[in-house]
Amino acid sequence: MNKLTSLVLFLLVSAGAFAQKPIFYEVSFPNAAHHEAQIVMTIPDAPAGPIKVRMSRSSAGRYATHEFGKNVYNVKAFNVDSSAIEMKQVEGDVWEIRDHGPVIKVSYTLYANWTDGTYAGIDLSHAHLNMPAAFIWVPGLEKRAVKFEFNDLDKYGWKVATQLVHDGATVYSARDLQYMMDSPTELSAFKESDWTVLNTDGKTEKIRLTTHSDDDQSVIDGYAKMVQKMVLEEKAVYGELPAYDYDEYTFLQDVYPTNSGDGMEHRNSTCIVTTGDKVGGNEVRLLSTFAHEYFHSWNVKRIRPKSLEPFNFEHADMSSELWFAEGFTQYYGEMLLVRAGFHTVGEYTRTLGGLVNSVLNSPGAAHYSPVQASNYAVFADAGVSIDPTNQANIFTSYYFYGGATALALDLRLRSEFNLTLDDYMRQVWLDYGKPYIPYTIPDLEKSLAKVTKNKVFAADFFKRYIYGFEKNNYKDLLAKAGLILRKAQPGKAWAGSQFSQQGRGRNGQARANATAGFVISANTIIGTPMYKAGLDVGDVVLKADGKDVADAQAFADLVTSKNIGDKIAVTYKNRSGEHQTTVTLEENPTLEIVLAESDGKTLTPEQTTFRNNWLSSKVK
Repeated sequence: MNKLTSLVLFLLVSAGAFAQKPIFYEVSFPNAAHHEAQIVMTIPDAPAGPIKVRMSRSSAGRYATHEFGKNVYNVKAFNVDSSAIEMKQVEGDVWEIRDHGPVIKVSYTLYANWTDGTYAGIDLSHAHLNMPAAFIWVPGLEKRAVKFEFNDLDKYGWKVATQLVHDGATVYSARDLQYMMDSPTELSAFKESDWTVLNTDGKTEKIRLTTHSDDDQSVIDGYAKMVQKMVLEEKAVYGELPAYDYDEYTFLQDVYPTNSGDGMEHRNSTCIVTTGDKVGGNEVRLLSTFAHEYFHSWNVKRIRPKSLEPFNFEHADMSSELWFAEGFTQYYGEMLLVRAGFHTVGEYTRTLGGLVNSVLNSPGAAHYSPVQASNYAVFADAGVSIDPTNQANIFTSYYFYGGATALALDLRLRSEFNLTLDDYMRQVWLDYGKPYIPYTIPDLEKSLAKVTKNKVFAADFFKRYIYGFEKNNYKDLLAKAGLILRKAQPGKAWAGSQFSQQGRGRNGQARANATAGFVISANTIIGTPMYKAGLDVGDVVLKADGKDVADAQAFADLVTSKNIGDKIAVTYKNRSGEHQTTVTLEENPTLEIVLAESDGKTLTPEQTTFRNNWLSSKVK
């Protein structure tokens, strides 16, 4: 075969591959009142030989497994002429089809009754569809385009909100499986408000807010103006908006009392589900999730960890970079609401206090690095399990761990280099996000070295605070902005936090023959007086200081009446019998951050300038 013939054959084969028809889903809701959808997937140009179809076990933006196959049933396969095809279930969420024609239809019933950022929820008011939780797919055909037809919209008075491409009427499409799975879809009588933002390249990006709630349109329009202000503040960090794939970004908001609160980022949209009655009256509180998830349209959806590219829907997705992808986003999401004027600096000190306490007063941060905390997400990120864990003593959330690390780096860049964390984020954006080059942790270190022009600083910071578990000097760093880090309850006796239910056992079961005392219903924390005394989850505290303990509050009141160093004799019981121990009280280590001026001090001009440069609006 000569070169010309080979080239012609290659082009013909390639053209045939690209011409393969999209996989098609027809989605109907004949039984929405009972939370069911009827779905038919059509596979044209089906590959010869046995093929498998499956439900996902993980979801875009989540890192643990979720076993979506449990809510799929009545799974059947047909040829294009409606004749039945034998189908064998080979795993809990995998089916095999061996003998089939060139077109395969797979029908099934989906049960969906959990409205959040991961699962699906269907009732007479809406169909809230996170794609991995709703749609069977074909391994090996991930590159195929996908189309959806949503039926029954007129029946229920629903519209469609999604980042899927609208192909006309009730048909929507995705370029491949990855984009499909990243495209949550809300079918409901939502209210909508939109606006445009001029990007730095001269292109106009459209931002849509779609809200399924019991609010009037005027409330949604007013809230959209608040979201618009937040969007511009985030744009100022990077100097530009992402170039959204179809020049549009959609906020999918659902607000209802029985929802499970959640926020989940996607490439050109975000799914924000809130427990509550309405948007009206809760606008500022709701903005926190909006700010976090929208920041992800840069940091995680385009500034993309190599460990998550591409996302695998068959198992948990572990990433060592979540301290940056989620944690730095956590820092910015809250801080930018101060810059945008929705929170005062005084209010923000409570958020800062939470970040600092998470790394200075948690055993997880004391013994494990941000990288290790990130890896634990496969168990902690809404992972499914019923057995108790020791997370309280081995895990600090990468959201807060990374957020506290971002805070320290921001303050250090400002004080040591006359730079900001914004400068660093823009450098990472230009190095890896805008060109869409998946990054590793060494890549993040290179960007820090580049922006500071100091390889030694970058290497030291990553060695000590990213791979290691040393802690920055938050007290001195915060002081530069006129913020005081101090003990929240100096001189107050403390036994450690305990969680309890009177007369209840480990999982809330009623305890027979128990009318007094309290059950320690969560792990005691390493280093606390109760932990040192040998008390732990499941123990029943009966007496303290020789007196019966009626409940946990009575024990807390006793501790409050004591001094640091006092000893409390405790009688408790567990499965091994009744025991005696001694709890030696210590000072409460919890920290707080306050404004210097609220503590009677006067800000220096340098502190005033530092704080203003840090927390003032950057929108020009």
